[in-house]
This record gives sequence, structure tokens and C-alpha cells, in this order.
Amino acid sequence: MKTVVIGGTGLIGSRLVNQLREHGHEAVAAAPSTGVNAVTGEGLAEALKGASVVVDVSNAPAREDTAVMKFFGTSTRNLLASESAAGVRHHVALSVVGSEHMLQSGYIRAKVVQENLVKGSSIPYSIIRATQFFESVKSIADSATDGNKVRLPSALIQPMAADDVASVVRQIAMGPPVNGTVELGGPERFRLDELVRQAFAAWKDPREVATDPHGRYYDIDVEERTLVPEDTARLGRIRFEVWLAQSAAQTPQPQRTGSAVAARENESRQKAS
Repeated sequence: MKTVVIGGTGLIGSRLVNQLREHGHEAVAAAPSTGVNAVTGEGLAEALKGASVVVDVSNAPAREDTAVMKFFGTSTRNLLASESAAGVRHHVALSVVGSEHMLQSGYIRAKVVQENLVKGSSIPYSIIRATQFFESVKSIADSATDGNKVRLPSALIQPMAADDVASVVRQIAMGPPVNGTVELGGPERFRLDELVRQAFAAWKDPREVATDPHGRYYDIDVEERTLVPEDTARLGRIRFEVWLAQSAAQTPQPQRTGSAVAARENESRQKAS
């Protein structure tokens, strides 16, 4: 069965393509670097020939509100139109847990538009809402850094490893369309401030984490449970301490105030790529 992975060279996409191939499936890594651009339509029709499943784990290259809305709106409309013409039988889209509670973010508003386009299409679909990735913990901290202090709320968070995300996406993509939404989360819940403290201890990052009830998550005000999935969510298996032990060898350097935003932009682009 041929599966086309849009954003197939990114953080999640590259893992997904590898896993699909390991399980004996034909997987196409579709991205601008491989000649497939869902925004312009370049290479799309050719890539989708004979495809049964399309998995969209792409991500906007910019975070400005208008640009990100244009990216997700245009790419999703192009994908759905091309899939209809090609006879694709299952469209899978990766989205974000708690989106309806974070609409002050232009990025999240664009993801909700993406979800609604998928729901309104004639193509059978599965929308997968995942929690934040372990791989994004550093960029979360960088976005909240002021000098040598990281100000974060104590809201609950249930992050998961990118490998686990790819694994569950593969399982859902290879199954029948859900025609609804599935939530994914990590095996453990943390307080956001404590999660970053644990990471800093492992990475020997000298920044101080300050618990701030007015602190924000990527410039978003979050409530106690905004970032955690429902109790019915499918859970990953990789625990944060195990992932940390593996990542500690590549200790991230603390960001200076002036470079924190740039670092966040660079790393968060990979979130659903």
C-alpha cells in the first residue's frame, strides 16, 4: 500500500517514513526538498499517483499569523483536491491537543482551520491531536527566557517522544479511517515548570526556572489542563527520564535573551514536519 507523507523529511515525517518502510509499506517522503510542494502544488499529482493514504505532518516555515494561516489553508486545500483526483482513501492530519483552548495563537487558529477543511472534505480521514514533544522542551524554555531566568506556569503537561508520535500515527494511518479525532499523549504528566527543571538538570543548563502563575506557554495563557489530553487518549511508551538520558550527551547550550525567539522559531518549525 502506497502512503505519501507530506512533510516526510521533518522531525515526525522522517521517523514515520522509516517506520512504514520497516513494516513493509511503500512510503514516499514528500517535501519541497524532494520536489513536492503542497503550497504551490509542484509535484503533488505525480507523488499521489497510486496512493491509498496521505499523512500530513507538514509544518509552516514561518510563524507570522498571516503566513501560517496561508500555509495551512492553501496546502490543505491543494492536498484534498489532489487526493480526490487520485482516489486517495484515507487522509491523516497531525494536529495539537487543546487547540480549542489556545485560539489566541495564530498558529493554533491555522491548525483549527486545517482540521475543519479535512472534516469538510469527502475523503475519509483521521485527525490525530498530539501533545508537545520531548524534542520541543528546550524551545518551550527558550520562549519563556528572560535573561538567565525562565518564567513558566505550573500547568499540567503530558509530552511524548517523537518516536512514539510516529509510531501511533503509523498505526492509525494503516488502519481504517476514524472519521473523527484521536488524541495522543505521553505516559506521564508533569508540571510545566518542573518538566523544564528536570531537563535543565540533565543538560546542566544554568538557567533558573521560576514558577510564575502569569507565565506563558509560547506566549499563550494556559489553564491547568490546557496542555493535557482526555483520559481516553492513546499513550506513548517512552518515559521522559529515558529520553533525557539519551539526549544528555548532546547538551543544549542556554540561549541568550536576544536569540531565544530565533531558537524557538527554528526548533518549533520541526514540530509537525
